[in-house]
Amino acid sequence: MTTILDALADAVARNGPKPAIVEGSGRTVSFDDLDRQSRALAAGFAARGIGRGDRVLIALPVGISLYACLAALWRIGATVVFPEPAMGLSGLRHAVRVAKPKAFLSSGWYRLLGLFLPELRRLDLRITPKNGNPDNAPDGAVSADDIALISFTSGSTGAPKAIARSHAFMMAQNEAIAPLLEPGSENERDLVAFPVFVLVCLALGVTSVLPAWKMTRHDRASADDISGQIRRLGVTRLLVPPAICETLSQENELPQLNAIFTGGGPVFPDTMQRLVGLHPGLRLTAVYGSTEAEPIAHLEFDEISADDLEMMKGGRGLLTGHPVDAVDVVIEEDEILVAGSHVNESYLDTAQNAETKIARNGRIWHRTGDAGRFDDKGRLWLLGRTGARIGRVDPFAIETAARFWPGANRSALADIGGKAVLAVEGDAERLGEWQNAAAALGVGDVRLVREIPLDKRHRSKTDYAALSRELK
Repeated sequence: MTTILDALADAVARNGPKPAIVEGSGRTVSFDDLDRQSRALAAGFAARGIGRGDRVLIALPVGISLYACLAALWRIGATVVFPEPAMGLSGLRHAVRVAKPKAFLSSGWYRLLGLFLPELRRLDLRITPKNGNPDNAPDGAVSADDIALISFTSGSTGAPKAIARSHAFMMAQNEAIAPLLEPGSENERDLVAFPVFVLVCLALGVTSVLPAWKMTRHDRASADDISGQIRRLGVTRLLVPPAICETLSQENELPQLNAIFTGGGPVFPDTMQRLVGLHPGLRLTAVYGSTEAEPIAHLEFDEISADDLEMMKGGRGLLTGHPVDAVDVVIEEDEILVAGSHVNESYLDTAQNAETKIARNGRIWHRTGDAGRFDDKGRLWLLGRTGARIGRVDPFAIETAARFWPGANRSALADIGGKAVLAVEGDAERLGEWQNAAAALGVGDVRLVREIPLDKRHRSKTDYAALSRELK
């Protein structure tokens, strides 16, 4: 198989009547029906003038229609452009300016955007999902080198960068992730809160259940709603960000599950401990990666030893496990560099490559911007962003340790005028204890905060710029 479309076609052949996607409401589509819908949509899009190589900006709710449209556009040979959802309208405008799409595909109230945003009004086509004759659906017009998807970095450390993913690249990414998500049985049902991972599940023949909560506000999803969806729709595994794990870990019980896979932000050991304590025998996997390279490394909870926990409590960093087989990782000047077939080698705007891409011996290495180290077992430890070190203090070293302090719920290290300041959410009566513990790790200023600001994409990373503004 050389394209993502080949992988989906193979999954349809193997799993025809099996449920492919289940929406939060319970609406379900089988692999066969998803294939039929995509063929009808492909015919409809082709009739509107969409062809091979055309870029189509998408603004659709995450649901069955979205994935049917993706398959339909790829069948034509078109390129899907996904704006960064956490950026809202500014993300749409940015996507138009950078990717220069031919068409805007939308439904529901999103259609109004095509009428009122000047950038969208100027596009050649504004279309909605509309079926044509499936017998007229284009087929076989796609090559491995064709661009399947243009997506964007989160923009948390600057303007979002556009990443063009060929069909070959997406297949390489699928193949890197698939070993982690290999189903334990034919009846696995994955609750998937990462839209792109639904494609991996489809290729594996695993039923994907879509979250009923708003995916731009994972931190506002209630444990009752999450647990209710798990039970109601027969979910057996979770693919969710740390924010959802945090919420579930605060409960007294956990629904019956086979596994939880989490990533998209730092996964701290105290959260992992609480989850497994609620559900002994649960397989819990933390995945480290980035938009440019997903996955890089992974860690199973049962691989964390007592010595590992003591090192994390003592300020040695955050253990993230062994690199996946498909990636090469080196540490240079404390920074993690990665290379591999599923590692992005160039941004759409090649002028942006100078900051994070290094060419060596015919290979392109991506600079992650993360500080890290290897231990004597070949495992990767994270220390935080390379530019976030304050003197000799690394953010993740302190933040990971603080998670174990009595009464501390969340912490984050900020640079205030060149001085390390630790903000902590939690029990105000414990502030004196936290100050003593922080001083032992080289931080002399600890401040109680009501809430630490989080990133807009997964609500699982600290928004350090916002925190610094708040503490000044």
